[in-house]
Amino acid sequence: MEVQKTWIDRIVEGLLALDLAIMVVLLFSNVVARYGFGAGFAGAEEISRLLFVWMVFLGAVLGLRRKAHLGVELVQERLPFWARRASAVISHLLMLYALWLFLAGSWTQTQIGMTTYSTVLHYPNAAMASAGLVCAASMIVVVLANLYKIVSGKPDAAIPGDHAASTAFHPAPEKEIAE
Repeated sequence: MEVQKTWIDRIVEGLLALDLAIMVVLLFSNVVARYGFGAGFAGAEEISRLLFVWMVFLGAVLGLRRKAHLGVELVQERLPFWARRASAVISHLLMLYALWLFLAGSWTQTQIGMTTYSTVLHYPNAAMASAGLVCAASMIVVVLANLYKIVSGKPDAAIPGDHAASTAFHPAPEKEIAE
C-alpha cells in the first residue's frame, strides 16, 4: 500500500523535479562552456547551491510527511502499546522543541540575510536562509498533526514500533528469486 499523495505532495515533487532539472542544465552547460569555449557563467554555481539547499529542505519535509526518515525501532517494538504511545508522545514533543529552535534560528538568519547579498548575483542571502524557515514551519505542522492523531487515539497515527502503522507506509518486499 502506498501513501496517498495530496496536491501539496505533488506540488513539492514538481518543485523538486524542476529544481533538479535546472541544476543539471546549469552545471552541465557551464562545464561545456568552460571546457569547450573557455568561458562559463559565474552565477551557475551560486544558483545551483541555492537550488540544492531548497531541494534538500523540501525533500526533508516530504520525507517526514511520508514517514520515510530512518528510525531505529528496536526498543519501541518490544514495548507494550501504552509505552510505545507514551514514547511517541515524548519523542514528538522533543521534535517540536528541536523544530522550534530550528525555526527561531532560521528566522534570525533570514532577517540577517535581508541585508547581506550573494557574491556573484547579489540576491539577498535570505533566499537561502528562508529554506530552513519553510522547512521548520512545515515540519512543525506535520509533527503536530501526527501528535494529535497519537493523543486522540486515531488508528492512522504513526507510532514507532507499531507494526500495523509501519506496514502501511513500508510494504513488505516482494519475494526474492533464488539464483
